[in-house]
Amino acid sequence: MNDPVKQFVEEREIRIKGNANNQTLIAAAKQFNNASNSAQYSYNFSWMGRPIIQYPQDMIAMQEIIWDIKPDLIIEAGIAHGGSLIYYASLLELIGNGEVLGIDIDIREHNRKEIENHKMFKRIKMISGSSIDETTIEEVKKYAESKKKILVSLDSNHTHDHVLKELELYSPLVSPGSYIVVFDTIVEDLPEGYFSQSRPWGIGNNPKTAVQEFLQNNRQFVIDEMIDNKLLISVAPTGYLKRIK
Repeated sequence: MNDPVKQFVEEREIRIKGNANNQTLIAAAKQFNNASNSAQYSYNFSWMGRPIIQYPQDMIAMQEIIWDIKPDLIIEAGIAHGGSLIYYASLLELIGNGEVLGIDIDIREHNRKEIENHKMFKRIKMISGSSIDETTIEEVKKYAESKKKILVSLDSNHTHDHVLKELELYSPLVSPGSYIVVFDTIVEDLPEGYFSQSRPWGIGNNPKTAVQEFLQNNRQFVIDEMIDNKLLISVAPTGYLKRIK
Protein backbone atom coordinates (compact mmCIF):
# COMPACT_ATOMS: atom_id res chain seq x y z
CA MET A 1 0.00 0.00 0.00
CA ASN A 2 1.32 3.44 -0.90
CA ASP A 3 2.20 5.78 1.94
CA PRO A 4 -0.13 8.79 1.36
CA VAL A 5 2.21 11.19 3.17
CA LYS A 6 5.20 10.12 1.08
CA GLN A 7 3.07 10.22 -2.07
CA PHE A 8 1.97 13.81 -1.35
CA VAL A 9 5.60 14.91 -0.81
CA GLU A 10 6.72 13.23 -4.03
CA GLU A 11 3.88 14.79 -6.04
CA ARG A 12 4.75 18.19 -4.62
CA GLU A 13 8.41 17.77 -5.56
CA ILE A 14 7.48 16.88 -9.14
CA ARG A 15 5.18 19.89 -9.34
CA ILE A 16 7.84 22.26 -8.00
CA LYS A 17 10.45 20.96 -10.42
CA GLY A 18 7.94 21.47 -13.23
CA ASN A 19 7.63 25.16 -12.37
CA ALA A 20 11.09 25.69 -13.90
CA ASN A 21 9.54 25.07 -17.33
CA ASN A 22 6.13 26.65 -16.74
CA GLN A 23 6.62 29.76 -18.85
CA THR A 24 3.09 31.04 -18.23
CA LEU A 25 3.57 30.90 -14.47
CA ILE A 26 7.09 32.35 -14.67
CA ALA A 27 5.87 35.28 -16.78
CA ALA A 28 2.98 35.96 -14.40
CA ALA A 29 5.35 35.87 -11.42
CA LYS A 30 7.76 38.27 -13.11
CA GLN A 31 4.94 40.69 -13.85
CA PHE A 32 3.82 40.56 -10.22
CA ASN A 33 7.39 40.91 -8.93
CA ASN A 34 7.88 44.06 -11.00
CA ALA A 35 4.52 45.62 -10.14
CA SER A 36 4.59 44.69 -6.44
CA ASN A 37 8.10 45.97 -5.82
CA SER A 38 7.10 49.27 -7.42
CA ALA A 39 4.13 49.44 -5.05
CA GLN A 40 6.31 48.65 -1.98
CA TYR A 41 4.24 45.52 -1.43
CA SER A 42 6.66 44.10 1.14
CA TYR A 43 6.00 47.03 3.46
CA ASN A 44 2.39 45.95 3.99
CA PHE A 45 2.98 43.13 6.47
CA SER A 46 3.81 42.64 10.13
CA TRP A 47 4.56 39.76 12.46
CA MET A 48 3.29 39.78 16.03
CA GLY A 49 2.85 43.54 15.86
CA ARG A 50 6.15 44.55 14.19
CA PRO A 51 6.58 45.57 10.52
CA ILE A 52 8.51 42.78 8.80
CA ILE A 53 9.17 44.20 5.29
CA GLN A 54 9.22 40.76 3.67
CA TYR A 55 7.16 38.96 1.04
CA PRO A 56 4.90 36.28 2.60
CA GLN A 57 6.43 33.78 0.17
CA ASP A 58 9.93 34.41 1.54
CA MET A 59 8.57 34.23 5.08
CA ILE A 60 7.18 30.77 4.38
CA ALA A 61 10.47 29.68 2.81
CA MET A 62 12.37 30.84 5.89
CA GLN A 63 9.90 29.03 8.13
CA GLU A 64 10.45 25.79 6.23
CA ILE A 65 14.23 26.18 6.46
CA ILE A 66 14.18 27.03 10.17
CA TRP A 67 11.84 24.15 11.00
CA ASP A 68 14.04 21.75 9.04
CA ILE A 69 17.42 23.00 10.34
CA LYS A 70 16.32 23.90 13.87
CA PRO A 71 19.27 26.27 14.26
CA ASP A 72 20.85 27.12 17.58
CA LEU A 73 21.56 30.58 16.20
CA ILE A 74 20.13 32.76 13.44
CA ILE A 75 22.30 35.73 12.49
CA GLU A 76 20.56 38.56 10.65
CA ALA A 77 22.38 41.54 9.15
CA GLY A 78 19.84 44.36 8.87
CA ILE A 79 17.26 44.93 11.60
CA ALA A 80 15.01 47.79 10.38
CA HIS A 81 11.78 47.60 12.43
CA GLY A 82 12.70 44.23 13.90
CA GLY A 83 9.88 42.19 12.35
CA SER A 84 12.20 39.51 11.02
CA LEU A 85 13.95 39.20 14.38
CA ILE A 86 10.57 38.72 16.06
CA TYR A 87 9.48 36.26 13.36
CA TYR A 88 12.57 34.08 13.63
CA ALA A 89 12.49 34.24 17.43
CA SER A 90 8.86 33.12 17.49
CA LEU A 91 9.68 30.11 15.32
CA LEU A 92 12.56 29.20 17.61
CA GLU A 93 10.20 29.59 20.55
CA LEU A 94 7.88 27.00 18.98
CA ILE A 95 10.86 24.71 18.37
CA GLY A 96 11.96 25.26 21.96
CA ASN A 97 15.56 26.20 21.28
CA GLY A 98 17.73 28.83 19.64
CA GLU A 99 18.55 32.52 19.59
CA VAL A 100 18.53 35.35 17.05
CA LEU A 101 21.41 37.79 16.73
CA GLY A 102 20.54 41.00 14.87
CA ILE A 103 23.12 43.43 13.48
CA ASP A 104 22.50 46.93 12.20
CA ILE A 105 24.61 50.02 11.71
CA ASP A 106 21.68 52.19 12.87
CA ILE A 107 19.27 50.65 15.37
CA ARG A 108 16.81 53.49 15.74
CA GLU A 109 15.77 54.11 19.30
CA HIS A 110 12.03 53.75 18.73
CA ASN A 111 12.60 50.40 17.02
CA ARG A 112 14.96 49.22 19.73
CA LYS A 113 12.37 49.99 22.41
CA GLU A 114 9.64 48.08 20.55
CA ILE A 115 11.90 45.06 20.06
CA GLU A 116 13.12 45.06 23.67
CA ASN A 117 9.55 45.31 24.96
CA HIS A 118 8.33 42.40 22.83
CA LYS A 119 7.64 39.03 24.45
CA MET A 120 9.96 37.37 21.91
CA PHE A 121 12.92 39.53 22.95
CA LYS A 122 13.99 36.77 25.34
CA ARG A 123 15.48 34.98 22.30
CA ILE A 124 17.00 38.10 20.68
CA LYS A 125 20.33 39.87 20.99
CA MET A 126 21.32 42.96 19.00
CA ILE A 127 24.66 44.43 17.94
CA SER A 128 24.92 48.04 16.84
CA GLY A 129 27.54 48.41 14.12
CA SER A 130 28.35 47.70 10.50
CA SER A 131 27.98 44.04 9.60
CA ILE A 132 31.40 44.11 7.91
CA ASP A 133 33.26 46.03 10.61
CA GLU A 134 36.07 44.00 12.18
CA THR A 135 34.86 44.72 15.71
CA THR A 136 31.35 43.56 14.83
CA ILE A 137 32.62 40.38 13.20
CA GLU A 138 34.73 39.50 16.24
CA GLU A 139 31.72 40.00 18.50
CA VAL A 140 29.57 37.80 16.24
CA LYS A 141 32.22 35.06 16.12
CA LYS A 142 32.51 35.06 19.88
CA TYR A 143 28.75 34.76 20.22
CA ALA A 144 28.58 31.97 17.62
CA GLU A 145 31.54 29.87 18.79
CA SER A 146 29.45 27.62 21.04
CA LYS A 147 26.62 27.13 18.51
CA LYS A 148 26.44 23.96 16.43
CA LYS A 149 23.75 24.84 13.86
CA ILE A 150 23.84 28.36 12.42
CA LEU A 151 21.68 30.07 9.79
CA VAL A 152 22.55 33.50 8.33
CA SER A 153 20.29 36.11 6.70
CA LEU A 154 21.78 39.11 4.84
CA ASP A 155 19.45 42.09 4.44
CA SER A 156 21.43 45.25 5.11
CA ASN A 157 23.34 47.39 2.57
CA HIS A 158 22.54 45.99 -0.89
CA THR A 159 25.61 47.09 -2.85
CA HIS A 160 27.72 44.42 -4.56
CA ASP A 161 30.86 45.09 -2.53
CA HIS A 162 29.06 45.15 0.81
CA VAL A 163 27.10 41.94 0.23
CA LEU A 164 30.15 40.16 -1.19
CA LYS A 165 32.11 41.10 1.92
CA GLU A 166 29.26 39.86 4.13
CA LEU A 167 29.21 36.56 2.22
CA GLU A 168 32.95 36.14 2.67
CA LEU A 169 32.81 36.96 6.38
CA TYR A 170 29.64 35.13 7.44
CA SER A 171 29.60 32.06 5.20
CA PRO A 172 32.24 30.26 7.31
CA LEU A 173 29.84 30.47 10.27
CA VAL A 174 27.08 28.59 8.45
CA SER A 175 26.85 24.94 9.48
CA PRO A 176 26.80 22.24 6.78
CA GLY A 177 23.25 21.64 5.58
CA SER A 178 22.16 25.11 6.66
CA TYR A 179 21.81 28.31 4.63
CA ILE A 180 23.05 31.82 4.10
CA VAL A 181 20.08 33.70 2.62
CA VAL A 182 20.75 36.83 0.58
CA PHE A 183 17.74 39.11 0.30
CA ASP A 184 16.96 41.66 -2.45
CA THR A 185 18.73 39.80 -5.23
CA ILE A 186 15.58 40.81 -7.15
CA VAL A 187 17.24 44.20 -7.79
CA GLU A 188 19.18 42.69 -10.71
CA ASP A 189 15.95 41.52 -12.36
CA LEU A 190 13.95 44.74 -12.11
CA PRO A 191 13.65 47.16 -15.06
CA GLU A 192 16.36 49.78 -15.61
CA GLY A 193 15.59 53.03 -13.75
CA TYR A 194 13.10 51.15 -11.60
CA PHE A 195 13.69 52.96 -8.32
CA SER A 196 12.17 56.40 -7.95
CA GLN A 197 14.52 57.10 -5.04
CA SER A 198 18.28 57.46 -5.43
CA ARG A 199 19.97 54.23 -4.34
CA PRO A 200 23.64 53.23 -4.11
CA TRP A 201 22.73 49.89 -5.74
CA GLY A 202 21.08 48.93 -9.02
CA ILE A 203 21.46 46.67 -12.04
CA GLY A 204 25.01 45.33 -12.13
CA ASN A 205 25.65 46.36 -8.52
CA ASN A 206 23.47 44.46 -6.09
CA PRO A 207 23.11 41.31 -3.95
CA LYS A 208 22.61 39.00 -6.95
CA THR A 209 25.85 40.10 -8.62
CA ALA A 210 27.57 39.55 -5.27
CA VAL A 211 26.12 36.04 -5.05
CA GLN A 212 27.34 35.27 -8.56
CA GLU A 213 30.89 36.35 -7.76
CA PHE A 214 30.86 34.58 -4.40
CA LEU A 215 29.83 31.27 -5.95
CA GLN A 216 32.58 31.48 -8.56
CA ASN A 217 35.14 31.18 -5.77
CA ASN A 218 33.27 29.10 -3.18
CA ARG A 219 32.29 25.49 -3.82
CA GLN A 220 30.85 24.94 -0.36
CA PHE A 221 27.55 26.60 -1.28
CA VAL A 222 24.98 26.08 -4.02
CA ILE A 223 21.78 27.88 -5.00
CA ASP A 224 18.77 25.92 -3.78
CA GLU A 225 16.85 25.96 -7.05
CA MET A 226 13.93 24.06 -5.53
CA ILE A 227 13.17 27.07 -3.35
CA ASP A 228 13.32 29.38 -6.38
CA ASN A 229 11.01 27.07 -8.34
CA LYS A 230 8.64 26.84 -5.40
CA LEU A 231 8.35 30.55 -4.68
CA LEU A 232 8.66 32.32 -8.06
CA ILE A 233 7.38 35.43 -6.26
CA SER A 234 10.31 36.45 -4.05
CA VAL A 235 12.77 39.26 -3.37
CA ALA A 236 15.56 36.67 -3.09
CA PRO A 237 15.76 34.71 -6.37
CA THR A 238 18.99 32.66 -6.40
CA GLY A 239 19.60 34.02 -2.90
CA TYR A 240 18.90 30.85 -0.92
CA LEU A 241 22.41 29.42 -0.65
CA LYS A 242 22.77 26.00 0.95
CA ARG A 243 26.05 24.86 2.44
CA ILE A 244 26.74 21.40 1.04
CA LYS A 245 30.20 20.80 2.51
